[in-house]
Amino acid sequence: MPEPVAERPYHHGSLRAALLDAAERRLRADGADRLSLRDLAREVGVSHGAPRRHFADRQALLDALAESGFDRLDRVLREALDGAGDEFEPRLRAAAVAYTRFATESTSLLEVMYAGKHGPGADRILAAAAEPFGRLHALVAQGCDEGLLAGGDLDLTSTVLLATLQGIAALVNGGVVDPRRCDGLVEAAVDQFLHGAGPR
Repeated sequence: MPEPVAERPYHHGSLRAALLDAAERRLRADGADRLSLRDLAREVGVSHGAPRRHFADRQALLDALAESGFDRLDRVLREALDGAGDEFEPRLRAAAVAYTRFATESTSLLEVMYAGKHGPGADRILAAAAEPFGRLHALVAQGCDEGLLAGGDLDLTSTVLLATLQGIAALVNGGVVDPRRCDGLVEAAVDQFLHGAGPR
């Protein structure tokens, strides 16, 4: 017979990771509004109070999801850039595709990530977000240093790049654009970005 809920073990060796994995699955299926620590405890097979050893409340869980999401986005961008070699244009194309794939495959998580940056006590989330955004900023700086992008306001140019990619992802996620067109749109956007932001 299965154990009664009240007699389930209070925690297991990797409870935090198990809860985050379960929370992301629930997030993908039902959205952030349906996340519940009690439901997650039931899913991973621990007592209903066990998650509070790691997350004081639901908001703490969402904040942890946001932080881990930015860590994963940073890893995705790093791997894309490392695999693209040293030349600016292939690196730009690889990073652009990697970002939009992440944004379209992890839609609900991305919403939690961006919302978490603006919450109270978001220092850890902001620090995690600084890593992937810093990679995009450094990529734009490379293009400027090599004369492939116009010099000037790096923050502005980086923001335009991010806004373009996020805009494409929003169109796909909103059902305006067929997901099968995503990579092609990214390629076209990069071409226009290079032309529009190129040296005059």
